[in-house]
Amino acid sequence: MFLDNRQAAMDGLLEALADSLDYYQDNVARLRNDMREALSPCFEERRQDMRLLQQQAKRHLDLLPRDADVERDDYLWLWSRLKSFVVNNEHVLVNELLEQERIIMQALSTMMTHALPEEIEPVMERLWKNCRATIRVLHQYQHQKKR
Repeated sequence: MFLDNRQAAMDGLLEALADSLDYYQDNVARLRNDMREALSPCFEERRQDMRLLQQQAKRHLDLLPRDADVERDDYLWLWSRLKSFVVNNEHVLVNELLEQERIIMQALSTMMTHALPEEIEPVMERLWKNCRATIRVLHQYQHQKKR
């Protein structure tokens, strides 16, 4: 089954959200306690909004969920760990998390160029704010490390 542009944009957004959640879950143990405490609420909110968005995508866009790309997840995790041997582990992790946020915001922007059912709009706005809040936490952490 081929996806129309709106379905493809939603599929890309859901994939970016799932990748972000998977990456965070796989690497949460590498974070300092204070950073983990600051980020955990952001990722829990994201998990809830992603589930809601999946339900709405199925209902309004006839988009069925698909399986995660396990090989891609394994590659991202391995690449991050390899970089950690060369560079500070926390520095690599924060940069990878920031890249995940950039990808999500790009996917959100793409999705917002399409006509959306009213029910989806508030979820998209919450996800946008969630990304901004996560980025603020990550930048705050980077700023603390520079001092």
